[in-house]
Amino acid sequence: MRYVLCLACTGKLNAHVSPVNNSLHHRTISLFVSRIKLKRFADNAGRNDIVEPGKDNYQQLGGHWHENFFHNPNPITLEVGCGKGEYTVGLAARYPERNFLGLDIKGDRIWRGSQRAEELGLTNVGFVRTRAHDLLTHFAPGELHEIWITFPDPRPRDRDIKRRLTAPRFLDLYQQLLRPGGLVHLKTDNEGLFDYSLETVQARPGVTILAHTKDLYATPDLLPHAEDIVTNFESKYRAQGVPIKYLQFQLS
Repeated sequence: MRYVLCLACTGKLNAHVSPVNNSLHHRTISLFVSRIKLKRFADNAGRNDIVEPGKDNYQQLGGHWHENFFHNPNPITLEVGCGKGEYTVGLAARYPERNFLGLDIKGDRIWRGSQRAEELGLTNVGFVRTRAHDLLTHFAPGELHEIWITFPDPRPRDRDIKRRLTAPRFLDLYQQLLRPGGLVHLKTDNEGLFDYSLETVQARPGVTILAHTKDLYATPDLLPHAEDIVTNFESKYRAQGVPIKYLQFQLS
């Protein structure tokens, strides 16, 4: 007769696990995740709402998003660093009279946004797979009406300051792409990034700051849809009691 020892039953949950078995376990998980990503990348190739390298319209839509992608003249809002597209899709669902684009370099992330938009039957939303510093290769001057930056990487190290999405070089890009009077919105949980962004914007000639707060939900009138469109990141921070910071400004 053979006996099987149940570690959970004996309470010995911290029993030694063979390094070989542990390594094999991690490799199996890694392979499984890689297969999922590859499947999503293949799926992206057939999704008309995703613009990415390898497609005929990649870097060809600048100045022609209205007629060649959305097929309507409605205003275009861009979310830079959209991640899984939660905010982009949320905005598109709330404002069907406007067009929305989410930009991110990670194809498996924008697949999620595209999938959700399809589930909701949205036709006023799309995604661009590219880096933020390549914006000028995808949009013509004055083509955008609004830009959203939601919970970006705060880049806390001094050597990474220029990579923050509110650094001067990115503000230069936004200024070129926005029509006169166009808006930029920032939402973040990070106080350091918020302070840096506010100071950078305040020091820039011709900027009009329309709203700023270090606790958005204490002043909900600043953003009408604040409670309606909440990403997983934002939900996590709010559950931890972290105030959400918000900044809205115009570049001229």
